Amino acid sequence: MSAVVALKEVPDLSRREERQSVTGHERLFGQDQIIVSKTDTKGLMTYVNDVFIEISGYDERELISKPHSYIRHPHMPSCIFKLLWETIKNGQEIFAYVMNRCANGDHYWVLAHVTPTLGPAGEIVGYHSNRRLPRREALSVIQPLYKKLLDEERRLNGRAGMEASHQMLMNELNKQGTSYEKFVLSL
Repeated sequence: MSAVVALKEVPDLSRREERQSVTGHERLFGQDQIIVSKTDTKGLMTYVNDVFIEISGYDERELISKPHSYIRHPHMPSCIFKLLWETIKNGQEIFAYVMNRCANGDHYWVLAHVTPTLGPAGEIVGYHSNRRLPRREALSVIQPLYKKLLDEERRLNGRAGMEASHQMLMNELNKQGTSYEKFVLSL
């Protein structure tokens, strides 16, 4: 009996290693399916729906109380999350294209709609995200842009890289005379 208890106390390293790897394999979900999650104000997941669990390959107890960045794919530019957090912390909604990583290293693309959840006095008490399957035509524009942003982040590394890629994104949007949200919704 004590051997069983000891085994349960050992962390599941194979699961952690799977989460850190990437396979290059994309998972798709149905046009009619919506991935839903809720977080507290720090981004810790408080709710995930069955579609989220199914597509991500994690079970509910692996996700609840984890930061939403737990499913972040390493090929996503940090500047997109900087923009996302700045927007929702200011009480505004945002639409964003995001690539997430599954438990086994696969990935899936979403068009995320993230909104603040307000308490009775109008204060932000958390965030709610609905994610749908993006159009392939939109991804043909987003993927090269995100690669360019990520290359800039890696070139400079750390906070300087993120700031440089954020500036690169803002310059590109200004050149087009649009905001990130209008850009996203135009694709």
